[in-house]
Amino acid sequence: MKKLSMLIAAVMLVGALGCTNMTKTQQGALSGAVIGAGTGAAISAIAGGNAGIGAGIGGALGGIAGGLIGHEQEKRGY
Repeated sequence: MKKLSMLIAAVMLVGALGCTNMTKTQQGALSGAVIGAGTGAAISAIAGGNAGIGAGIGGALGGIAGGLIGHEQEKRGY
């Protein structure tokens, strides 16, 4: 679990640093994927499942949701 926490923290740091020249859609997709992966891993680990599978599913769903939200913000000019 400690390795997973370190990996998630590193991915979040890299994601935060790389968002400067991205569109709102790209920022939303990246942020959603990182947050979703972390949340999915945590929920899966707490529930007694495989944290890697939880991270994968959470990352995919978070990326889709974040991309959709970012796209709407981009269309509205936020």
